Amino acid sequence: MGFRGFAITALAGVSMVPMAAFAQVSPDRVDSGRAPPVAETTPEEGAPQATAPIIPDATFEDALPPLSDDLNAPLEAMPALDEPQAQAPGTVATAGQGDLGTAPAQDSELAQPLPPLAVFDATPPAEIAGEGGDRTSAGIPYDMVVQGLDEIDAESEFRGLSALKEGGGKAANGAMIAARAREDEALAVRIMKARGYYDASAIATIGQVPSTPGRVLVTLSATPGPLYKLGAITVKAEPTVPPDLIRANLPLKTGDPIEADRVQGAEANVSLKLPQMGYPFAKIGTRDILLDDETYLGDYTLPVDTGPRSSFGTISTRGDLAFDAAHVDLLKRFETGELYDSRKVDDLRDALVATGLFSTVSVIPRRSHEAGPDGTERVDLLVRQNAGPPRTLAGAIGYNTGEGFQIRGSWTHRNLFPPEGALIGDGILGTQQQGAGLTFRRSNAGQRDKTFSLIARADHSNYDAFDAFTGTLSARWSYDSTPIWQKRLTYSYGVDLIGTNESVYNFNVGERKRGTYGILALPGQVEFDTSNDLMNPTTGYRLKLSLSPETSVRGAVRPYARMLIEASTYYPVTDSLTIAGRVRAGSIQGIDRDDLAPSRRYYGGGGGSVRGYGYQRLGPFDPNGDPVGGRSINEFALEARYRFGNFGIVPFVDAGNAYESTFPKGSDLRFGAGIGARYYTNFGPLRIDVATPLNPRPGDGRIALYISIGQAF
Repeated sequence: MGFRGFAITALAGVSMVPMAAFAQVSPDRVDSGRAPPVAETTPEEGAPQATAPIIPDATFEDALPPLSDDLNAPLEAMPALDEPQAQAPGTVATAGQGDLGTAPAQDSELAQPLPPLAVFDATPPAEIAGEGGDRTSAGIPYDMVVQGLDEIDAESEFRGLSALKEGGGKAANGAMIAARAREDEALAVRIMKARGYYDASAIATIGQVPSTPGRVLVTLSATPGPLYKLGAITVKAEPTVPPDLIRANLPLKTGDPIEADRVQGAEANVSLKLPQMGYPFAKIGTRDILLDDETYLGDYTLPVDTGPRSSFGTISTRGDLAFDAAHVDLLKRFETGELYDSRKVDDLRDALVATGLFSTVSVIPRRSHEAGPDGTERVDLLVRQNAGPPRTLAGAIGYNTGEGFQIRGSWTHRNLFPPEGALIGDGILGTQQQGAGLTFRRSNAGQRDKTFSLIARADHSNYDAFDAFTGTLSARWSYDSTPIWQKRLTYSYGVDLIGTNESVYNFNVGERKRGTYGILALPGQVEFDTSNDLMNPTTGYRLKLSLSPETSVRGAVRPYARMLIEASTYYPVTDSLTIAGRVRAGSIQGIDRDDLAPSRRYYGGGGGSVRGYGYQRLGPFDPNGDPVGGRSINEFALEARYRFGNFGIVPFVDAGNAYESTFPKGSDLRFGAGIGARYYTNFGPLRIDVATPLNPRPGDGRIALYISIGQAF
C-alpha cells in the first residue's frame, strides 16, 4: 500500500503539467501505447470536446506491481530510476513501467559556486533590517537579573565578563539571547569554581517581561554549593638550602579556601623566590588537588624541579656588539662565586638598557656543569646584544616672558669612542640668548653610573640685568639619575674656567660699563631624591645642596663662595590630585656685590623662580630701572596638580626675592599666582603656565606666560 501511494503521487505529478505544454506536443513524438494528443479547441467549434485520458487505465494497471496478501511481508525493493533522457523541445515525458518520470530540470542559479566570503554582501534586505538597513531597529530588548553570586561577592566580576551584559541589552533574535545565556551559565560556574565552590551550578531562564510586551527577561540563578578548603599540603622536590625554602615561600595553609587566585599567586611566589635564592633553573610542575566531597577538603600536591643550586660565573657576549664583555663586567653588581640572585641579573639588564646603545639586549643564565663554591654549580651569563643606531638628533622650543623664544637643538653620537664615549654638539638660538657647545662624555667611566664630561661653550646673553659674551671650559664628574634608573643619592663635582665680558652698572660713575672677568670655579652638588618620577613626581621629597668655591679676577683676585639649598616635597591627596611645595635659599659669601661678575649674582623671577614676574626682574635695581642682582635669594612655591587622563590643571602661588645682603630676608617678598595647563606625554608633561604678580612694582607686567617641558619643580 505504501508503494502504491508513492506511485500514485508520482503519476499525479505528471498529470499536473500545465495545459499549454500539452497543446504543443506533436503527434509523431508520442510513443505507441501512450495517450493520443489532446484535442484542440477553437473559437469556431464552440464548447470544448471530450479529451482522451493521458494514461489509459489498462496501461496504469499494468504499471502497478503485484501486491501480496500477507500484510506482514517485507516491502519489495523500489525499482531503480532510469537515467533521465534528453528530450527535444516541445515533447512531454510520460511514465511507463519502472519509470517514475524525468527529474525536474535543475535551477542554473543553484548550480553556481558560492561567492568568496571576502566579497559576499551580508547586508540584509530593507524589509528585514528595517528602514535604512539598521538591524538594531529589529532587535529584541532584554533585561538581566543575577541571583546567588552576591552571596560570595562574585557578582561584580561576573557582570564585568558577562556576554549578556556586553550585548548592551539587545539582541538580533531569541537564539542569540539563548546563546549568550548559555555562555553566561558556563562563566558563572567557572567563577564559582575559581573561588573554591567546586559543586557549583548555574541555570539561566528566559521569559517575557510581564509589564512590557516584546521585552525579554533573562534570570541567571547561581548555586555555589559548599566551599572547598585546603587539606594536606605537600611539596615534591629535591632537598634545598635552606631545607624549607620552597614551603616557606609557598603562602598556603590548611584551611585556606581553594581559590584559583590564591593558589596561582602562591605558586608564582615560589617561581619568583627560588631564582633569587640560588636556583635559576627552577620549574614549577602541574599541581594536583584531590577533592573529597564528604569533608569538602582538597589535598594539594605541588611538584617542583629546583635544578642545581648555583653561583655566578663568567660573562660572555654575542651579537652585534656595542661594547665588549669587559665593559659588561664593569656594569654588574655581583662578584664571581657569589650565590646566584635573579634580581642582580635584572639589575645588569637595566644598566645595559640605560646606556641607550641597544635595539635589543638580554642576559641569559647558562649551566656550566662545573663546581662552584659551597657545593653550588657555576652559572655563566650570556649577554645577547644588538647595537642600535648610535646617532640622535633632538630639538626643543620654549617661550618665557622676559626670556622670549628659545630653540635648542643637539646632535649626539653616543658611542663614537667606545665604550660609551659620546660626542655631543648643541646650539641655542633665542631672543636673548645664543650659543653653541661641544661635549665629550664618557658614561660608566671606570665605575658604573659615573660620568666624565669635557665641555667647551661660547654664549651670548642679552638680558635686562647684563649683556655678556662668555667662553667656558669645564671638566665634570657626576653620578646622575636617568629616566630608566632613578637613584636616591646623586652628586657631581668639577672645575670651570670662565672668561666673560659683561656690561655692569657702575654706581660710582652712574652708568653702565663693560668689564672682563676671569673666573675659576670648583662647583659641587649633592642631591637626595625619594620621589617616584624625575619629570612628574607625585610622592616623596628631594633635598639638594650646591656649593661652588670661586675666584674672580678683575684687576685683583677676589675669592668667594656661592651656596644654594633647595627642598621640595610631593604629597598625593588622591590618585588625581598632588600637592607640591618647594623652598629655596642662596647666599654668596666673601665678596662685595659690585665686585662680582653680573652673571654670577642671584636673580629672582621667571618660569623656574617666582612666576608672574619677568626673568631676573626680582632684586635690587639701578637708577635706570634695570636689575643688578644680589648676593642672596629666597623662593617659595605651592602647587595643586590635578590630572584627568592625559591632561591636567595646576593652580599655583609663588613668592620670593633677591637681596643685596649676604643672607636672604623674610621681608619684601613678592608674590605671584596663576594657573597652568599640563599635557602628559611619554617623556614628561608639556607645561603652559599663566601668572600675574600679586604685589607688583612699577614696571612689572600684568601677565606672564611660560611654556616648557616638565613640571616647574
